[in-house]
Amino acid sequence: MAMFDMSQVHQTNIRVRGYHLDVFQHVNNARYLEFLEEARWQYFEETGLTPLFFDHGYGMAVININIHYRRSAGFNDDLTISSWFSRIYPRKAEVTQVIRQKATGQVVVEATVTFVAFDQHTKKAVSFNAALKQRLHELECQF
Repeated sequence: MAMFDMSQVHQTNIRVRGYHLDVFQHVNNARYLEFLEEARWQYFEETGLTPLFFDHGYGMAVININIHYRRSAGFNDDLTISSWFSRIYPRKAEVTQVIRQKATGQVVVEATVTFVAFDQHTKKAVSFNAALKQRLHELECQF
């Protein structure tokens, strides 16, 4: 397990659009889940994890999300989503994600997302293979 290294934290930028807003003119809580998911997919793609999963017959399934809404974001706000692996288990992993307003650095959302690897044919959870486990541990960060 690596100590916390900011160079291992992935950054995704999203601009809030009108269709992200609810009747109160701030980002709807369900949209934050979409923002977090988009950031995780970018993170997995840019770190080479996607082929390590799918080329070996694995899928990924979210099994738990703990999310804390700290403040609202509104139209045209630029948001930065930081993502990193905070815990690796034999067949599941936790990704910590923080959404901040880019202009102020204020935290909007903090979340921990747990996912499992599953065999795409049997649809059952499986342990990470050696290559995937090694890559996940390379990306793992702890404070």
